[in-house]
Amino acid sequence: MSARPPLRVAAVGDLHLGLDSGGLLAPELAGVEELADLFLFAGDATRHGDPAEAQVLATELETISLPKVGVLGNHDYHSDQQELITKHLESSGMTVLEQQATTLEVAGRRVGIAGTKGFGGGFRDAGGSDFGEPEMKAFIRHTQEIAAGLRAALDSLDDVEVRIALLHYSPIAATLFGEKPEIFAFLGSYLLEEAVDDGRADVAFHGHAHAGAETGFTAGGVPVHNVAHPVIRAAYKIFELPERYG
Repeated sequence: MSARPPLRVAAVGDLHLGLDSGGLLAPELAGVEELADLFLFAGDATRHGDPAEAQVLATELETISLPKVGVLGNHDYHSDQQELITKHLESSGMTVLEQQATTLEVAGRRVGIAGTKGFGGGFRDAGGSDFGEPEMKAFIRHTQEIAAGLRAALDSLDDVEVRIALLHYSPIAATLFGEKPEIFAFLGSYLLEEAVDDGRADVAFHGHAHAGAETGFTAGGVPVHNVAHPVIRAAYKIFELPERYG
């Protein structure tokens, strides 16, 4: 029996579309259905968290007939309009996740995707802890809650052939190299890495680190891809996931 072809994922984040961006993305997305089976968006649809900016992206994404799954980014929260931004993105056919999971039948496979924006806090031997001032406790505990939500979402994915973790913030430091080390704590957290590993993800995608590196691995060996638009320098990048990615 011949092996099935790999699952093809088109992924991007940090498009940061503005009110002046209408019509710019759609031509670059033309033909993506011929190259991919699934489209993933790793957050930051907007520049300033303006729902009208999100509608620009939604209109561009309506041209894609692929299954679309995404998360929000920190920019999308800036104006406290994240719920309306989510509705605009969903109007394009995108499933928007926040500490949630979805299961899709894609290219003859059962694919599970768990998604969250994520948050910061830093990495092993260079991270914050929930000790001291209330503000510091709140910062780290927020990340703890989000990481726990991601782990639960991954755990909920039963009977899937491919288990994907989709985030905005990074779960590892390796995909941040190129950014100033002083801001690593604001770009991700090792708590997200633990959730990815403990939740048995096969692969993880994130954005947020515009000057970071494209690929790294968690402590458990899970491949992690930074798909921020300034990093991949394209409207999307194609990833081929074999039968068992891990």
